[in-house]
Amino acid sequence: MTVSISARVAELGITLESAAAPAANYVPFVQDGSLLFISGQISRKDGKPAYVGRLGDNISDDEGVQAARLAALGILSQLAAATGDRLDRVARIVRLGVFVASTPEFNRQSAIANGASDLMVEVFGDAGRHARAAVGVASLPSGVAVEVEAVVSLKQP
Repeated sequence: MTVSISARVAELGITLESAAAPAANYVPFVQDGSLLFISGQISRKDGKPAYVGRLGDNISDDEGVQAARLAALGILSQLAAATGDRLDRVARIVRLGVFVASTPEFNRQSAIANGASDLMVEVFGDAGRHARAAVGVASLPSGVAVEVEAVVSLKQP
């Protein structure tokens, strides 16, 4: 049985990057009781912003799904940092908030957000099924196409 988040992600053929440092005056995550609130994570690859642009403009739907998946990997990196990389500490992914930089006419935010949602289910199975909001916005930090935030229920160590 896999005991770490990074090992479970590696089983899927994905490398978990180190957790990103906050870009301003906030913390990457806050635990309140059994709930862990993870600050918004942008799509990054090799530590740099990835998929810069907007859906309905210069980012395709397929690229948007990949951007959402990368942002969700950032969520997993923060989750690993918060739990000592212990998969057994995760009771369930409670909620994802997915922000999609898009043109006013673009209306497929939910399809783009599936990139993040699908990854959570791949990693955590049924415990990865969550409530979700997928929202279109004018722009996101560093000009990326997708940002994801999360609420996670943790088991006591």
